[in-house]
Amino acid sequence: MGGFASVAVVLVPVLLVIALVFYALRILREYERAVVFTLGRFWKVKGPGLVIIVPFVQQMVRVDLRLRVLCRSRSAPWSITA
Repeated sequence: MGGFASVAVVLVPVLLVIALVFYALRILREYERAVVFTLGRFWKVKGPGLVIIVPFVQQMVRVDLRLRVLCRSRSAPWSITA
């Protein structure tokens, strides 16, 4: 039993650190930006690439910069009436 307890004492903190590192690293694509909030207040806009945030203190919101094109049907053309 002593061997299992010593392994658990080492393994649990290592797993927690690995989980925090994966939570802190975010990758943004070229067409995305990140709005970073620190304790609920705006802090910075980050660009594409690797973004590091502080877990539980900072929050990141992804913003997509791509244009969305709406397809209109030919049966209902756009019309401007005066």
